[in-house]
Parts: sequence; C-alpha cells; structure tokens
Amino acid sequence: MNDLQFADDVLARIRARGAVYHERSFLFVLAAIEYLQSNLDARRHVNGAELAWACRDFARAQFGLLAPHVLAHWGVTRTQDFGRIVFTLVEVGLLVTQPGDQEGDFEGVFDFADAFGDVYEWSGVRGV
Repeated sequence: MNDLQFADDVLARIRARGAVYHERSFLFVLAAIEYLQSNLDARRHVNGAELAWACRDFARAQFGLLAPHVLAHWGVTRTQDFGRIVFTLVEVGLLVTQPGDQEGDFEGVFDFADAFGDVYEWSGVRGV
C-alpha cells in the first residue's frame, strides 16, 4: 500500500465514524503533535492540556492572526474539539493513549477568545 492509499484509507475510516470536522483538522492535529514533540527535550507521551496548547501555538505559527478563523472553518472552536479529533485518531489506529487518558482532558483548557485575542478582524475596505 502506498502513502496515498494509506491516507485515503485513514480518511475513509474517519469519515465512516461520522466526523464533524474538516479532514484538514485531523492532519493539523497530527502536525501539532510533531510540532510539540520537536520542541521537547525527548519524545514522550503528552497530556491533553499540553497538546491543546501546542495546537494553539502551532495554529498561530502556521496561520498567524487568522488562526482562530481557519480552525473555526474546520469546525474547531474550543479545546474539546481537539480532544474529539485526537480520540477519533485513536479509534482509527493512528494514535495510542496511556491508561487514564480521556477525551475530557481537553475540556476547558483555554478559551479560544482569550487565547487568540489578537486576531485579525476583517472590516472591509470603503472609499477606495
């Protein structure tokens, strides 16, 4: 099986679970995990809060002030959404958990409005 077939198979399994998030959100979370791991002294298991903050930091690094808008376009508007994405990736066999890990570990880690408080707001251009 080549990489494209593998990716198609994984995305098909995610779709079969009735995922409400855009497919790119799943790829984003996987990339955020790698982003987090690359910033640690040694690779290790991370908890939900650590990963939620890493998703925020990675989104800001990738999308700048538009980060919350990109995430919202994908259906991600709260830290619990990161948890649902992670546990969907666990269900399809791409990630593993440790004893005690729960989807609820992602609940209320931060408020999106506070964490992305300096976002770019489009006001349109008038009189030009």
